[in-house]
Amino acid sequence: MSNKTFKDYLFIYTLKICHSFLIQSFVKSINKNMTLIIHESAKCHCNELLDKIALNMSVLLSEMMVDIDLLLAWGAAYKKVGINEFIFKEGTNCQFYYQLVSGSVRWVNIDEDEKEFIQTMIEVGECFGELPLFDDGPFAATAIAEEDSVIIRLHKSTFLELLKEYPGIHFSFSNLLAKRVRFKFLLLKSLALHAPEARIATLLNYLRVENKNFCPRCNQLKLTRQQIADMTGLRVETVIRAMRSMHEKGELMIEKGKVYYSDMIGVI
Repeated sequence: MSNKTFKDYLFIYTLKICHSFLIQSFVKSINKNMTLIIHESAKCHCNELLDKIALNMSVLLSEMMVDIDLLLAWGAAYKKVGINEFIFKEGTNCQFYYQLVSGSVRWVNIDEDEKEFIQTMIEVGECFGELPLFDDGPFAATAIAEEDSVIIRLHKSTFLELLKEYPGIHFSFSNLLAKRVRFKFLLLKSLALHAPEARIATLLNYLRVENKNFCPRCNQLKLTRQQIADMTGLRVETVIRAMRSMHEKGELMIEKGKVYYSDMIGVI
């Protein structure tokens, strides 16, 4: 028997209505703003509303890690989390498969001084905390809501049964894990580079190739200087100086505090 209350079903229905509304808004906004888009200035000066719609649509039009309707059919449930709320902690046992529906999540390791090292910033449609699903170990990092967010989670044992039923999804996870391991090799290699600019360039190159943490319309980087510092092991002051230098070299563009980046940067 289902444990969902009327409020749960109402919440799920509301989310689906919001997704439908975003699609309609996207089509209307294209018709209304076509003249704006073809102007050269629009490449670097996105209308704030169009930015939000484009970012949401880039997720809606791309494949979710696992289709939400499929997860719901297998008994998954939505969960709302507030900004800076812990979703799970490093070292604890894994009970669920997690996928982000809305908002943003940072996946971090925290040292004894409470300093965070960001492993990755999770975007809508991505899963996180998947390692214990496959090796039965504890969580390797802590997941924290970067903003008010909605996640969907499915019990671990049920998720493993789902993978047996859908081998294609299992293959997608193999591909995802390979990409994330490759990313870690790149970051570890960059830590051996003394030049802060080389570390930052390695990170930006990877994110650009993966179309991750960038605005799909104007190439604006959606990471703060602090987040870049926490991902590269640098001080935020060092990141600010290094990125200013990269701007002066023409490797990226900084305008009104926002960073725009489109071409790959050579890393020596």
